Amino acid sequence: MEMTDKPKQWFGVDRYSWYALFVLVIVYIINFVDRQLLTILAVDIKHDLGISDAQFGFLYGTAFGVFYALFGIPLGKLADRAMRTRVLAAGLALWSMMTAFSGLSRSFLQLGAARIGVGVGEATAGPCSYSLLGDYFPAHRRATAVAIFSSGIYLGGGFSLYIGTAIAGGWNHAFPIHARPFGLAGWQAAFLAVGLPGLALALWVRSLREPIRGRFEAAPADDAPRPATQPATVAAFMRDLAAIVPPFTLLAAARRGNGALLGNLAIAAGLAVLGTALSFLIGDPAQWIALGIGTYAIASWAVALRHDDPEAFSVIWASKSVVGLNLGYGLMCVITYANSAFGPSLVIREFGATAGAVALIVGGSAAVGGALGVIAGGALGDRLAGDRYHSRRILVVIAALLTSLVPNCIMLATHSLTVVYICVFPMWFLASCALGGAAGTIVNIVPATTRATATAAFFLFATMVGLALGPYAAGKISGAFGANLRIGLAGILVVVPFALVALEVCRRDLISRER
Repeated sequence: MEMTDKPKQWFGVDRYSWYALFVLVIVYIINFVDRQLLTILAVDIKHDLGISDAQFGFLYGTAFGVFYALFGIPLGKLADRAMRTRVLAAGLALWSMMTAFSGLSRSFLQLGAARIGVGVGEATAGPCSYSLLGDYFPAHRRATAVAIFSSGIYLGGGFSLYIGTAIAGGWNHAFPIHARPFGLAGWQAAFLAVGLPGLALALWVRSLREPIRGRFEAAPADDAPRPATQPATVAAFMRDLAAIVPPFTLLAAARRGNGALLGNLAIAAGLAVLGTALSFLIGDPAQWIALGIGTYAIASWAVALRHDDPEAFSVIWASKSVVGLNLGYGLMCVITYANSAFGPSLVIREFGATAGAVALIVGGSAAVGGALGVIAGGALGDRLAGDRYHSRRILVVIAALLTSLVPNCIMLATHSLTVVYICVFPMWFLASCALGGAAGTIVNIVPATTRATATAAFFLFATMVGLALGPYAAGKISGAFGANLRIGLAGILVVVPFALVALEVCRRDLISRER
């Protein structure tokens, strides 16, 4: 169903677009509740499954992040061709089921497999939603809309701490170990209770109207969205999947000729040698196998994209501004994802706080601070940039990164629980301002025809760099220093200067375009 009537407006945008934004925010809240629930349940999960900080970092970050990134590209390209509301509804149903399956896990491997499934399903959320918002809202309101949508990250992350504690604690209190229904622990009941309602939400998402693609651009890219069942769309999706999902990548490379196949095999061999060496030197082979598969898949996709879709390749891989933004923000995510994974555990272990207090104070402060910050960053970027000067949005990202380090470092240095509680709000407010500025930049500097794919690449860097490395690295450093999470979270701050360099490359390239 297309949006063709003359609708009533709020703040210069039709009311249905605001309604759709509300629904998408609910989806993103559920997205991050499902993703973050693991953190507040970490103590019980680690005890019941017998896993270390590094293994927990793998479950939280790598197992989820690699496959989130891997499937994000073909699903993003599918969203550029098909009805985005259908793709998003299907993804929501999948990740909700896999969250529920997490509650049935009895081992590290089973929980890892469920986390992979959650990652695949959640890979639809960002590309579909960013693309839809790009067509629900005009350029001068787009970054604000994306920032409001992104507030779901922090609202969901904070709410997950509260609901996880409430359900797990209530279950364990009501049912002693010898009388647990089906032998389920409290943390398992929490996953089941959070995952199942997402199936009903998927039906709500499916009811949203599909906006005309590129309707605010000078020439709409597609006057009518193609049905998701159109054979050409399905065939293209399968080709995109083959270009990035091993071992089908070998078949895709072979179709381009013997040279392409040999090049692909050389990439695989090089990464296999590197992964073996890292496993021998550092340990944790599951981390390096998963990361190697993800890196190989991305390299295969980039080569295939250059051959099959030169326009999309030029937007995503040949643009200094896009690559600089993606890499810079991805490196920032090393810090934020590590703090998301281990922040609650740090307060519980180092300061002796109860899980309930952490859920209420840390979760609440992070949720409110993050939600307000991402909206503030997006709105400030819109005010500074207007419709043209997008380099000014990068100044918002850089300023947010630098100022967020102040409360972050105070939290890691202090021995006062009160000081920690005071620092949570400003740290997450400032860190999330960076997302508001970065997201507003990516949706405005790429064409409507490749917006979902470019957004998928934006999330790809955030997950493969930030999520797949940040929590694992913090956990590994912590383990090397006697399970000291202060040192683990401080050690990852080494990425800051590299992030600043990448963001400056992006800013200068945007300035050259604006002249």
